[in-house]
Amino acid sequence: MPRYANLDGTTPDKGPADIFRWQVVDRLTGKRRVDNAPFDVPRVPVDHALLAGDRAHLTWVGHATFLGRLGGLTLATDPVWSTRLHTVPRLSAPGVPLEEAPRVDVVTVSHSHYDHLDLPTLRRIGPEALYIVPKDNADILHAAGLPRVVELGWWESHRVGDVKITLVPSQHWSMRTPWDKNKRLWGGFVYEGPEGTAYHAGDTAFSADVFEQIGARFPALDWAMLPIGAYEPSWFMQPQHMNPDEAVRAFELLGAKTFVAMHWGTFKLTDEPIGEPPERARAKFVERGLDDARLWVMALGESRELG
Repeated sequence: MPRYANLDGTTPDKGPADIFRWQVVDRLTGKRRVDNAPFDVPRVPVDHALLAGDRAHLTWVGHATFLGRLGGLTLATDPVWSTRLHTVPRLSAPGVPLEEAPRVDVVTVSHSHYDHLDLPTLRRIGPEALYIVPKDNADILHAAGLPRVVELGWWESHRVGDVKITLVPSQHWSMRTPWDKNKRLWGGFVYEGPEGTAYHAGDTAFSADVFEQIGARFPALDWAMLPIGAYEPSWFMQPQHMNPDEAVRAFELLGAKTFVAMHWGTFKLTDEPIGEPPERARAKFVERGLDDARLWVMALGESRELG
Protein backbone atom coordinates (compact mmCIF):
# COMPACT_ATOMS: atom_id res chain seq x y z
CA MET A 1 0.00 0.00 0.00
CA PRO A 2 1.21 3.54 -0.67
CA ARG A 3 1.41 6.12 2.07
CA TYR A 4 -0.97 9.03 1.62
CA ALA A 5 -0.67 12.68 2.62
CA ASN A 6 -2.89 15.75 2.53
CA LEU A 7 -2.97 18.21 -0.38
CA ASP A 8 -0.27 20.27 1.35
CA GLY A 9 1.93 17.21 1.83
CA THR A 10 1.36 16.98 5.59
CA THR A 11 -0.21 14.47 7.94
CA PRO A 12 -0.84 14.99 11.67
CA ASP A 13 2.33 14.01 13.48
CA LYS A 14 0.91 13.45 16.97
CA GLY A 15 2.17 10.25 18.59
CA PRO A 16 2.14 8.38 21.91
CA ALA A 17 4.12 11.11 23.70
CA ASP A 18 1.53 13.70 22.69
CA ILE A 19 -1.32 11.46 23.84
CA PHE A 20 0.44 11.03 27.20
CA ARG A 21 0.85 14.80 27.50
CA TRP A 22 -2.85 15.35 26.75
CA GLN A 23 -4.31 12.55 28.83
CA VAL A 24 -1.91 12.58 31.80
CA VAL A 25 0.51 15.52 32.04
CA ASP A 26 -1.97 18.28 31.22
CA ARG A 27 -4.47 16.82 33.67
CA LEU A 28 -1.92 16.63 36.48
CA THR A 29 -0.68 20.17 35.81
CA GLY A 30 -4.16 21.67 35.55
CA LYS A 31 -3.78 22.63 31.89
CA ARG A 32 -6.44 20.27 30.61
CA ARG A 33 -9.99 21.62 30.34
CA VAL A 34 -12.33 18.69 30.67
CA ASP A 35 -16.09 19.19 30.84
CA ASN A 36 -18.07 16.01 31.36
CA ALA A 37 -21.33 17.72 32.30
CA PRO A 38 -24.31 15.85 30.89
CA PHE A 39 -26.08 17.38 27.93
CA ASP A 40 -29.27 16.20 26.28
CA VAL A 41 -28.95 16.56 22.53
CA PRO A 42 -32.32 17.67 21.11
CA ARG A 43 -34.36 14.84 19.63
CA VAL A 44 -37.57 14.78 17.62
CA PRO A 45 -39.90 11.96 16.55
CA VAL A 46 -38.94 10.34 13.28
CA ASP A 47 -40.92 11.45 10.25
CA HIS A 48 -41.38 7.94 8.86
CA ALA A 49 -43.44 9.11 5.90
CA LEU A 50 -40.70 11.47 4.70
CA LEU A 51 -37.96 8.98 5.52
CA ALA A 52 -39.56 6.26 3.41
CA GLY A 53 -40.81 8.53 0.62
CA ASP A 54 -39.21 9.77 -2.58
CA ARG A 55 -38.84 13.44 -1.67
CA ALA A 56 -35.22 14.52 -1.34
CA HIS A 57 -34.25 14.99 2.30
CA LEU A 58 -31.57 14.63 4.98
CA THR A 59 -32.08 12.99 8.37
CA TRP A 60 -29.48 13.25 11.15
CA VAL A 61 -28.84 9.94 12.90
CA GLY A 62 -25.91 11.21 14.99
CA HIS A 63 -22.16 11.95 14.74
CA ALA A 64 -21.33 11.99 10.99
CA THR A 65 -24.21 9.68 10.08
CA PHE A 66 -27.03 10.95 7.89
CA LEU A 67 -29.72 9.14 5.98
CA GLY A 68 -30.46 10.97 2.76
CA ARG A 69 -32.70 10.64 -0.24
CA LEU A 70 -31.36 11.94 -3.53
CA GLY A 71 -32.16 10.91 -7.09
CA GLY A 72 -34.45 8.16 -5.84
CA LEU A 73 -31.66 6.55 -3.81
CA THR A 74 -31.38 6.15 -0.04
CA LEU A 75 -27.86 7.12 1.02
CA ALA A 76 -26.08 6.60 4.35
CA THR A 77 -22.98 8.60 5.27
CA ASP A 78 -20.31 7.16 7.61
CA PRO A 79 -22.97 4.97 9.26
CA VAL A 80 -22.46 4.25 12.96
CA TRP A 81 -25.38 2.71 14.83
CA SER A 82 -23.26 0.93 17.44
CA THR A 83 -23.74 1.62 21.16
CA ARG A 84 -20.01 2.03 21.73
CA LEU A 85 -16.68 2.37 19.94
CA HIS A 86 -14.43 0.01 21.86
CA THR A 87 -14.13 1.83 25.21
CA VAL A 88 -16.10 4.94 24.17
CA PRO A 89 -19.83 4.67 24.90
CA ARG A 90 -22.46 6.31 22.76
CA LEU A 91 -24.00 9.23 24.66
CA SER A 92 -27.03 9.78 22.44
CA ALA A 93 -29.07 6.98 20.92
CA PRO A 94 -29.36 7.07 17.12
CA GLY A 95 -31.98 9.47 15.87
CA VAL A 96 -33.41 6.67 13.74
CA PRO A 97 -33.11 3.04 14.86
CA LEU A 98 -31.54 1.07 12.02
CA GLU A 99 -34.44 -1.37 11.97
CA GLU A 100 -36.77 1.57 11.27
CA ALA A 101 -34.65 2.98 8.44
CA PRO A 102 -35.50 2.35 4.80
CA ARG A 103 -33.35 -0.07 2.84
CA VAL A 104 -30.03 1.63 2.15
CA ASP A 105 -28.94 1.69 -1.49
CA VAL A 106 -25.56 3.41 -1.18
CA VAL A 107 -23.17 3.81 1.74
CA THR A 108 -20.24 6.23 1.67
CA VAL A 109 -17.39 5.83 4.17
CA SER A 110 -14.94 8.71 4.41
CA HIS A 111 -11.99 6.96 6.06
CA SER A 112 -10.91 4.05 8.23
CA HIS A 113 -11.15 5.53 11.74
CA TYR A 114 -13.50 3.51 13.92
CA ASP A 115 -15.99 6.31 14.50
CA HIS A 116 -16.55 6.53 10.73
CA LEU A 117 -15.95 2.97 9.49
CA ASP A 118 -17.96 0.84 11.92
CA LEU A 119 -18.01 -2.76 10.75
CA PRO A 120 -20.77 -3.94 13.12
CA THR A 121 -23.07 -1.33 11.55
CA LEU A 122 -21.98 -2.10 7.99
CA ARG A 123 -22.66 -5.79 8.53
CA ARG A 124 -26.17 -4.89 9.75
CA ILE A 125 -26.79 -2.82 6.63
CA GLY A 126 -25.67 -5.85 4.69
CA PRO A 127 -24.15 -6.94 1.39
CA GLU A 128 -26.91 -5.67 -0.90
CA ALA A 129 -25.90 -2.03 -0.46
CA LEU A 130 -23.20 -0.48 -2.63
CA TYR A 131 -20.29 0.84 -0.57
CA ILE A 132 -18.16 3.71 -1.90
CA VAL A 133 -14.86 4.26 -0.10
CA PRO A 134 -11.48 5.95 -0.65
CA LYS A 135 -8.59 4.00 -2.15
CA ASP A 136 -7.18 1.06 -0.15
CA ASN A 137 -10.20 0.70 2.14
CA ALA A 138 -12.13 -1.96 0.21
CA ASP A 139 -10.27 -4.90 1.74
CA ILE A 140 -11.69 -4.05 5.19
CA LEU A 141 -15.23 -4.35 3.85
CA HIS A 142 -14.54 -7.41 1.72
CA ALA A 143 -13.18 -9.21 4.79
CA ALA A 144 -16.46 -8.38 6.56
CA GLY A 145 -18.50 -10.08 3.83
CA LEU A 146 -19.45 -6.94 1.91
CA PRO A 147 -18.61 -7.58 -1.76
CA ARG A 148 -20.11 -4.54 -3.51
CA VAL A 149 -17.39 -1.94 -2.96
CA VAL A 150 -16.16 0.87 -5.22
CA GLU A 151 -12.86 2.59 -4.40
CA LEU A 152 -12.18 6.16 -5.50
CA GLY A 153 -9.19 8.47 -5.50
CA TRP A 154 -9.54 12.20 -4.93
CA TRP A 155 -11.68 13.84 -7.65
CA GLU A 156 -12.74 10.45 -9.04
CA SER A 157 -16.47 9.80 -9.48
CA HIS A 158 -18.91 6.93 -9.65
CA ARG A 159 -22.46 7.18 -10.94
CA VAL A 160 -25.36 5.29 -9.40
CA GLY A 161 -28.52 5.91 -11.37
CA ASP A 162 -29.14 9.66 -11.42
CA VAL A 163 -26.60 10.43 -8.69
CA LYS A 164 -22.92 11.14 -9.32
CA ILE A 165 -20.70 10.65 -6.26
CA THR A 166 -17.21 12.16 -6.17
CA LEU A 167 -14.49 11.65 -3.57
CA VAL A 168 -12.90 14.99 -2.63
CA PRO A 169 -9.89 15.77 -0.41
CA SER A 170 -10.04 16.37 3.31
CA GLN A 171 -7.31 17.49 5.71
CA HIS A 172 -6.99 14.40 7.86
CA TRP A 173 -5.20 11.05 8.16
CA SER A 174 -5.96 7.36 8.60
CA MET A 175 -5.06 4.50 10.90
CA ARG A 176 -6.97 1.39 11.87
CA THR A 177 -4.08 -0.72 13.11
CA PRO A 178 -0.55 0.19 14.27
CA TRP A 179 0.86 -0.96 10.92
CA ASP A 180 -1.47 0.78 8.43
CA LYS A 181 -1.03 4.44 9.39
CA ASN A 182 -1.81 6.64 6.37
CA LYS A 183 -1.83 3.64 4.04
CA ARG A 184 -5.55 4.07 3.36
CA LEU A 185 -6.84 7.22 1.68
CA TRP A 186 -9.34 9.55 3.37
CA GLY A 187 -11.69 12.20 2.02
CA GLY A 188 -15.17 13.67 1.76
CA PHE A 189 -17.91 13.13 -0.80
CA VAL A 190 -19.96 15.28 -3.16
CA TYR A 191 -23.33 13.91 -4.25
CA GLU A 192 -24.84 15.45 -7.40
CA GLY A 193 -28.46 14.55 -7.96
CA PRO A 194 -31.45 15.94 -9.87
CA GLU A 195 -32.62 17.83 -6.77
CA GLY A 196 -29.29 19.48 -5.97
CA THR A 197 -25.74 18.89 -4.77
CA ALA A 198 -24.69 17.82 -1.27
CA TYR A 199 -21.24 17.62 0.31
CA HIS A 200 -20.19 15.51 3.29
CA ALA A 201 -16.79 16.55 4.61
CA GLY A 202 -16.03 13.36 6.54
CA ASP A 203 -13.40 14.18 9.14
CA THR A 204 -11.24 17.19 8.39
CA ALA A 205 -9.14 19.97 9.78
CA PHE A 206 -9.42 23.46 8.34
CA SER A 207 -7.53 23.96 5.09
CA ALA A 208 -8.30 26.95 2.91
CA ASP A 209 -6.80 25.15 -0.09
CA VAL A 210 -9.02 22.11 0.37
CA PHE A 211 -12.26 24.07 0.67
CA GLU A 212 -11.38 26.55 -2.07
CA GLN A 213 -10.65 23.70 -4.48
CA ILE A 214 -13.89 21.90 -3.65
CA GLY A 215 -15.87 25.11 -4.00
CA ALA A 216 -14.23 25.87 -7.35
CA ARG A 217 -14.97 22.42 -8.77
CA PHE A 218 -18.51 22.36 -7.40
CA PRO A 219 -19.76 25.97 -7.55
CA ALA A 220 -23.39 25.00 -6.90
CA LEU A 221 -23.15 23.26 -3.51
CA ASP A 222 -26.55 23.32 -1.88
CA TRP A 223 -25.95 21.47 1.41
CA ALA A 224 -22.56 21.20 3.13
CA MET A 225 -22.40 18.69 5.99
CA LEU A 226 -19.50 19.99 8.07
CA PRO A 227 -18.01 18.77 11.38
CA ILE A 228 -18.21 21.15 14.33
CA GLY A 229 -17.05 18.98 17.25
CA ALA A 230 -13.98 17.15 18.64
CA TYR A 231 -11.57 20.11 18.75
CA GLU A 232 -10.15 20.48 22.29
CA PRO A 233 -7.32 20.63 23.18
CA SER A 234 -6.57 22.63 20.05
CA TRP A 235 -2.81 21.94 20.16
CA PHE A 236 -3.60 18.26 19.66
CA MET A 237 -6.78 18.37 17.56
CA GLN A 238 -6.34 21.32 15.19
CA PRO A 239 -4.27 19.37 12.61
CA GLN A 240 -7.12 16.86 12.20
CA HIS A 241 -10.46 18.44 13.26
CA MET A 242 -12.15 21.82 12.85
CA ASN A 243 -13.63 23.88 15.64
CA PRO A 244 -16.98 25.63 14.91
CA ASP A 245 -15.32 28.93 13.97
CA GLU A 246 -13.15 27.16 11.41
CA ALA A 247 -16.13 25.22 10.11
CA VAL A 248 -17.97 28.47 9.38
CA ARG A 249 -14.89 29.76 7.55
CA ALA A 250 -14.86 26.54 5.52
CA PHE A 251 -18.53 27.04 4.70
CA GLU A 252 -17.84 30.51 3.36
CA LEU A 253 -14.92 29.27 1.23
CA LEU A 254 -17.09 26.50 -0.20
CA GLY A 255 -19.75 29.00 -1.23
CA ALA A 256 -22.47 26.56 -0.19
CA LYS A 257 -26.06 27.63 0.38
CA THR A 258 -26.70 25.69 3.61
CA PHE A 259 -24.42 24.59 6.49
CA VAL A 260 -25.51 21.26 8.00
CA ALA A 261 -23.77 20.67 11.35
CA MET A 262 -22.49 17.22 12.27
CA HIS A 263 -19.83 15.37 14.30
CA TRP A 264 -21.02 16.45 17.72
CA GLY A 265 -23.26 15.28 20.56
CA THR A 266 -22.80 11.54 20.04
CA PHE A 267 -19.42 10.39 21.36
CA LYS A 268 -17.21 12.11 23.94
CA LEU A 269 -13.95 11.98 21.99
CA THR A 270 -12.34 15.22 23.16
CA ASP A 271 -12.42 17.75 25.99
CA GLU A 272 -14.92 20.47 24.99
CA PRO A 273 -18.40 20.40 26.56
CA ILE A 274 -20.80 18.25 24.55
CA GLY A 275 -23.23 21.11 23.97
CA GLU A 276 -20.68 23.79 23.09
CA PRO A 277 -20.17 23.22 19.32
CA PRO A 278 -23.61 24.39 18.10
CA GLU A 279 -23.51 27.42 20.41
CA ARG A 280 -20.19 28.48 18.92
CA ALA A 281 -21.37 27.83 15.36
CA ARG A 282 -24.45 30.01 15.89
CA ALA A 283 -22.35 32.76 17.46
CA LYS A 284 -19.95 32.70 14.51
CA PHE A 285 -22.85 33.00 12.08
CA VAL A 286 -23.97 36.14 13.93
CA GLU A 287 -20.45 37.54 13.99
CA ARG A 288 -20.05 36.99 10.24
CA GLY A 289 -23.47 38.48 9.47
CA LEU A 290 -24.74 35.25 7.92
CA ASP A 291 -28.43 34.39 7.74
CA ASP A 292 -29.09 31.89 10.53
CA ALA A 293 -31.64 30.15 8.31
CA ARG A 294 -28.64 28.86 6.37
CA LEU A 295 -27.37 27.01 9.47
CA TRP A 296 -29.03 23.66 10.13
CA VAL A 297 -28.27 22.34 13.60
CA MET A 298 -30.58 19.38 13.36
CA ALA A 299 -32.08 17.43 16.23
CA LEU A 300 -31.49 13.72 16.39
CA GLY A 301 -34.03 12.05 14.14
CA GLU A 302 -34.91 15.32 12.41
CA SER A 303 -35.54 15.27 8.66
CA ARG A 304 -35.37 18.32 6.45
CA GLU A 305 -36.37 18.40 2.83
CA LEU A 306 -33.78 19.33 0.24
CA GLY A 307 -34.81 21.90 -2.28
